[in-house]
Amino acid sequence: MKILVTGNLGYIGSVLVEKLINNGNLITGLDCGFYKDCDLYEYVKPQKQIIKDIRLVEKSDLNEIEAIIHLAALSNDPLGELIPGITSEINYTSTIKFAKMAKKEGVKKFIYISSQSMYGISKTSEPLDEDNSQKKPITEYAKTKWSAEIKLRELIDKKFIITFLRPATVFGASPRLRSDIVFNNLLGCAFTSGQIDIKSDGSPIRPVVHVQDLCGYIMAVLKAPENLINGKSYNVGLMNGNFTVKDMVDKVKELLPNSKINYLPNTSKDERTYRVSFDRINKELSSYYSPKWDLNNGGIELINLYRKINFNHDLFFGSMTNRIKKINELLKEKKLNNKLFFK
Repeated sequence: MKILVTGNLGYIGSVLVEKLINNGNLITGLDCGFYKDCDLYEYVKPQKQIIKDIRLVEKSDLNEIEAIIHLAALSNDPLGELIPGITSEINYTSTIKFAKMAKKEGVKKFIYISSQSMYGISKTSEPLDEDNSQKKPITEYAKTKWSAEIKLRELIDKKFIITFLRPATVFGASPRLRSDIVFNNLLGCAFTSGQIDIKSDGSPIRPVVHVQDLCGYIMAVLKAPENLINGKSYNVGLMNGNFTVKDMVDKVKELLPNSKINYLPNTSKDERTYRVSFDRINKELSSYYSPKWDLNNGGIELINLYRKINFNHDLFFGSMTNRIKKINELLKEKKLNNKLFFK
């Protein structure tokens, strides 16, 4: 299958492309290149690479494309607050424009990588399901993801299949590793410094999913019957994959027993907490993929990577593995303008 992967030079995309190619697909990558110099090790590249902002996509970029996996976005909450209006422009306006163009050019499948952050603060102890649970997005990032899902539904028909995947917080090894996401951050801090400061009381619940399992589910959607996945939203994660921050800290301590864990005094409670149901994806897509990773084997994988690449304090705290720091670095060096276009 000829597949276009947007955001392919990011944390998830660089893992996904290799899996898709190893499965016999022809891949075109489309990415603006914010993180193109953040490789930590060699990996399989797409057969064709387009360096272009998602806001500037043309119909010629979609020539002969059968399916699109849309990862491109300002990808976390701090980035979402960086420059007012830009997150909405990239994550919402450009996504809708891009999807309309794809439909017009005859693309058959559009897989939209959304986010569980749209659930925001949940007061209920019941796991949140895809359709009936209330959406309470707090940040600009979360709001744009939910708004895009709503608007994209207007484009769905039998010839333009759209599926919405809402990943839990991703963790695991990648050639473009991120240290600014929760489990990677906890483990990376312990590995590089021997200790970690926890800036909450440890009670917030964070559903998680390994990057390899997320990619496996993306590939499952590519294979699944259209009448099963068309118009569906799926929470992507592990069964029993809802962990408190303290649960993850305890796993770090188990994997790196010499590390010192510090809960900082007088920290405010993080309000973002939600327990998510993964029943739908595990039931409906189990014939096409079953998750293989958990905090234990994913943590061991990360530690092995850290040792292999001599992961250190500078890499952990630097712009190579922290997205907001990389964007601020590009802005400071005047490589980006205030609209986040390369000069």
